[in-house]
Amino acid sequence: MSLSMYQASIPVFIRALNVLTTLLQKGAQHAKEQGLPPESLLEARLAPDMFTLVGQVQRASDTSKGTAERLSGVPAPRMPDTESTFEELYARITKTVEYLKSIDPARFEGCETRAVQLQAGPDTKIDFQGDDYLLSFGLPNFYFHVTTAYDILRHRGVQVGKRDFLGAIGNRSTSAA
Repeated sequence: MSLSMYQASIPVFIRALNVLTTLLQKGAQHAKEQGLPPESLLEARLAPDMFTLVGQVQRASDTSKGTAERLSGVPAPRMPDTESTFEELYARITKTVEYLKSIDPARFEGCETRAVQLQAGPDTKIDFQGDDYLLSFGLPNFYFHVTTAYDILRHRGVQVGKRDFLGAIGNRSTSAA
């Protein structure tokens, strides 16, 4: 049996978003234990021209929703990027996962050849075929933001490591639920 576009995207996004929630929980706990204001982590960034931790979580959410919408045709919920607390970030991730879980795998049938166009600036559009879009943009962009969120937390002293980033290893059917 071949790997479907649904299998290569939705369970992957759900799993990583669940890991991201766990990483954020460890960040919140670290701030509490160290007597730090949560904003010291939430507004942290790796470089001045990069998004904050909040921004990284928002972009991971947006990338997973946008990729799913472009490939399945199922409209994604719009979220206004107003989160400023760990609790609000958890809620955003939960809402994103609920959307992803709501998509019928049949909606992905044939999407590997679907035309996808991204607006990459005011005068630049990038055209993809569905499979190339998922593998060369959707998944890499998503993991860039999840990884950067992890890196911000790690850089700020949160005790997270590779095993935390990888999450539960084993049976796929239980890890994406």
